[in-house]
Amino acid sequence: MHRLRTSPRLLGALLLLAAAGAPAAGAAPSVASATLSSAPRPLGRIVPAPASVTPGGPPYTLTAATRIRVDRGHRAARAVGDYLAGVLRPSTGFPLPVVDAAAARGGILLRLRPADAALGDEGYRLESGPGGVTLTARGPAGLFHGVQTLRQQLPAEVERDTVRPGPWTVAGGAVTDVPRFAYRGAMLDVSRHFFTVAQVKRYIDRLAVYKINKLHLHLSDDQGWRIAVDSWPRLATHGGSTQVGGGPGGHYTKDDYREIVRYAASRYQEVVPEIDMPGHSNAALASYPGLNCDGVAPPLYTGTSVGFSSLCVAEPRTYDFVDDVIRELAALTPGRHLHIGGDEAHSTGHADYVAFMDRAQRIVAKYGKSVIGWHQLTGAVPAPGALVQYWGLDRSPAAEKERVALAARNGTGLVLSPADRVYLDMKYTADTPLGHTWAGYVDVRRSYDWDPGAYLPGVPESAVRGVEAPLWTERIATDAQLDRMAFPRLPGVAELGWSPAATHDWETYRVRLAEQGPRLAALGIDYHRSSQVPWPVGPVPGG
Repeated sequence: MHRLRTSPRLLGALLLLAAAGAPAAGAAPSVASATLSSAPRPLGRIVPAPASVTPGGPPYTLTAATRIRVDRGHRAARAVGDYLAGVLRPSTGFPLPVVDAAAARGGILLRLRPADAALGDEGYRLESGPGGVTLTARGPAGLFHGVQTLRQQLPAEVERDTVRPGPWTVAGGAVTDVPRFAYRGAMLDVSRHFFTVAQVKRYIDRLAVYKINKLHLHLSDDQGWRIAVDSWPRLATHGGSTQVGGGPGGHYTKDDYREIVRYAASRYQEVVPEIDMPGHSNAALASYPGLNCDGVAPPLYTGTSVGFSSLCVAEPRTYDFVDDVIRELAALTPGRHLHIGGDEAHSTGHADYVAFMDRAQRIVAKYGKSVIGWHQLTGAVPAPGALVQYWGLDRSPAAEKERVALAARNGTGLVLSPADRVYLDMKYTADTPLGHTWAGYVDVRRSYDWDPGAYLPGVPESAVRGVEAPLWTERIATDAQLDRMAFPRLPGVAELGWSPAATHDWETYRVRLAEQGPRLAALGIDYHRSSQVPWPVGPVPGG
C-alpha cells in the first residue's frame, strides 16, 4: 500500500492548484516554478512510484565531506557505489570517495542484506535523515534501483555534467520498494536503422533511470542483419550493409555485442536478442541463396513493407542455419531468453509455420535458453517455459485475444506490448512529425492509463510477467529522434511494470511526470512536450 500521508488524488489536486496561472481551454496546467525550489523533493514523488513511502523528519544534505560507504568485500556493491559517485560528482563538485562502511560514519551507506527476503531480487529500502542516507537491498540489483530513487530525490540539476550550486538535499523518511513485475523491458530496433554501440549504451543509461531491466535488441529483419555469425559471415557483411532508405547500415562484431551485454549488465539490464523468423528475413535470404526455396537470392531491401519474406521451411539447410545462428548467439548471451520473432509470417503457410516454430523452439532449448516469441507463436504450440509477447490492439479480434489467453491459462507467460498503448514509434498526435499511425495515436495518457494485470480478457494476472515498450525505427535514425519518441512515454510504461496497481492514477502521475521535465532536460533529452502534462513554467534551471 502506498502510505503517503496525503492521498494520491488529493496530492495531485493540491499540486495542480499550485500551478501558475489559469490554463487555456483544453490545455494542461503547468506546475508552478515554486515546485522546483530549493526545498527537498517530497519523499516518493518520483517515477516509478514506490510501493511504500513513510515521509518524516529533517532531510539529509550532501556536502563536500560526504562519503559513499559500502560493505567491505562486496565487489558488486562497490561497483554500484562507484556508479553513484559518477552520477553525483560532475554536478556537485564534491569528491564523494567510495570507502569501506566501517571507515566512516554518516554519508550514503549502501549495504547488502541477503537474508532480507521481503525485498526480493530487485527491491530496496531507503532511509534518510540528518545523519545520512542508507540504502539496503538483498542483492546488488536492488541497490542499483535504490540509487535511481536517490538520484530522483535530489534536484534535477544533479544530472548536469558541470558544477551547479545545489543545495543537494534528500527529504527525510523511508521508502520500501519492490517491483510489481519481474520483466520490465524496452525494445530497440537496430535493424531498420542501425544504431552504434555508443548509441545503444546511451539508451541503456536512459532506461536505467526508470528501473527498466530488459533490453530487447531486434537484431534482424528484412532491411538489415546486425550481428556477426562466424559460420554465416555474409549475414552481417552483406545482409547488414544497408538500412531503410539506403545508406551504409552496419553490424555488431561479436566483441561489440559482448560490450553491449557487459554495459547493460552494469546497469542491471539483461539483453534479450531477437532473430526474427521465419518472416522478416529478407536480409538473410539476400545473403545466402540456399535459404530460398528456389535457390535465388532476392535483392537487399530498403523499404518498409512487411510480410513478404520467408525462410524455406522445407529446406534442411534452413535448420542448419537456425542451429548455427542460435548456437553462436546463445554463447554470446548470458541472459535466459532468446527471442525468435514469429510475427507477420504472411508468406509462410500455417502448417509450415507450426512445423518451423516447433523446430526453432527445440533448437533454442538445445542451447540452454528459453524462448520468447511475438504472440503469433500461440498459433503454434509455445514450448514449456516460453514467453509470448502480445503486440495486438485494444480492438484486436476477440478470437486472437482468446488464443493468447488460452496459452496463458495453460502456463505460457505473457509480456504485454499492446501497439496502441506502448509502441513508442506511434505518433503522439496528428501534429507529431515522426512516427506511424497504423495503431492509432498514442499520447502520454493512453500509454500510461491501463492495467497490465487486467488488460487481456481471460488472462490471470499471475500469467503476466511484465511489460515492454518497443521502439521500431523505420522512421527513426538519430538519437534526437529516439529521445523524442521514447520520452515522456517510456517512464510511464516503466511505472506500469514497477509500481503497485494501487498507485496508478493519471492525475497524480501527470504531476510527477511534469516534474521529470527538468531532469530529462538536464540529461540532454529533448522530450515531447505533451499538452496533457503540466510541464513547469519558466526557464528550465541551468538550461
